[in-house]
Amino acid sequence: MITPPGEGGIAALRLAGPASLAILSRHFRPTQVKSPASPWLLRHGLFTDREGASIDEVTAVYMPEGQSYTGLEQVEIFCHGGHLVVRQILHELLTAGARAAEPGEFTRLAFLSGRIDLARAEAVAEVIAANTEVSLATARNHLLGAYTERLEQMRQEIVAVMAEVEASIDFPEEEIEPAMAAGQRESIDQVRGKILQLAATYRGGRIIREGYRVTIGGRPNAGKSSLFNRLLRQERAIVAATPGTTRDYLSEWIDLHGYAVNLVDTAGIRRGGGAVEQAGQTSARKIMEEADLVVWLVDLSAKDWQKQLGEDLASIGGLPVVIGANKIDLVGAAPAISETPAEIETIYLSCKTGEGIDNLVGHLVAHINEGMPDFTSGMIVTSARHRQKLETAETALRSASEKISLKESPELVAFDLRQAAGALEEITGRIYNEDILDQIFSKFCIGK
Repeated sequence: MITPPGEGGIAALRLAGPASLAILSRHFRPTQVKSPASPWLLRHGLFTDREGASIDEVTAVYMPEGQSYTGLEQVEIFCHGGHLVVRQILHELLTAGARAAEPGEFTRLAFLSGRIDLARAEAVAEVIAANTEVSLATARNHLLGAYTERLEQMRQEIVAVMAEVEASIDFPEEEIEPAMAAGQRESIDQVRGKILQLAATYRGGRIIREGYRVTIGGRPNAGKSSLFNRLLRQERAIVAATPGTTRDYLSEWIDLHGYAVNLVDTAGIRRGGGAVEQAGQTSARKIMEEADLVVWLVDLSAKDWQKQLGEDLASIGGLPVVIGANKIDLVGAAPAISETPAEIETIYLSCKTGEGIDNLVGHLVAHINEGMPDFTSGMIVTSARHRQKLETAETALRSASEKISLKESPELVAFDLRQAAGALEEITGRIYNEDILDQIFSKFCIGK
């Protein structure tokens, strides 16, 4: 199936491979008799079982080899979306010689048939998983090939220098002129700069792909769950006056100005408490360590809150933190917060009345936007695998440039250049191995 499981108006089933049309012909009885091999013609008819009994009224389309999503001969069947109907049709197809597709197998076939490169294949999964306009726009640009074109351009620049270097290997008696060596270094350094610039977009690309992680921390009764509900705009977390109400973390996704934000409400941090509460506090500390930003809530109405805040900031030192000075509605004028590191900002707010919440949201968006790449270019690295290959290419190019400067053997320079070009080829799939393909396509949904 290429539609999700469950009931619906229509379900779609896909067959790919050299026997696809033959299997379809055994079970499909078109309303109007036409050549079964007519491509791209959506025909109405009945899907029958092996005995010729009708199972469902369907439409079907045939796509010849080289003109389908997978690049192979392919047929697609559109039936009613009931559980039993779909199961019966699948049973007949499997009995006729088809087999169930693995996760991502259709897109893997599209790559192996040369219809798309590996970077564009990975973009298919990004499009499906996109849950904000920003992530969808980025995935769409990757799918349309602009990202691949940039990688190929850089690879060709490396190959051009490699051709010059290898030419000098063929004629060892001719010494490389200083001007030529300087030109080679300049070309290498230029493409190095482009690779570094592209790799630097990964911070923003990771946020686009995986979301920005915001953890709400603080002492018991600081208002963490109230803030969690405020930002979600729904009563998701239980709010009570009793300290230690939240024993485990709660996690939800919100769309914040086009960015996917993973918002986590954690257990209150304090000394003491039962075994369950202490386990929740241990979990809270771990989650805060993994967060992109910690919103540390302070109860301004509590006694000794200044002293508590100093102790708390010392215990979470080194983490990216913004202080949420809560319950401003209970204390009137905003009190000064002393001995706070200059890099930690304070937002005064009231989770009860909503005062200051917009300021906090604006602060979160500003944090996300720091160092974000230019979205209009489409040149954003969203994959950790791609970043690692870009770093490999940059390291090899730096080594090649240094070897030229030291007048080392051209063979060694050429080796580094081949390493750099090969790293870029592994991103697009010019070079690949089955383990990498298994790792990539296993993350796809079944049917894609």
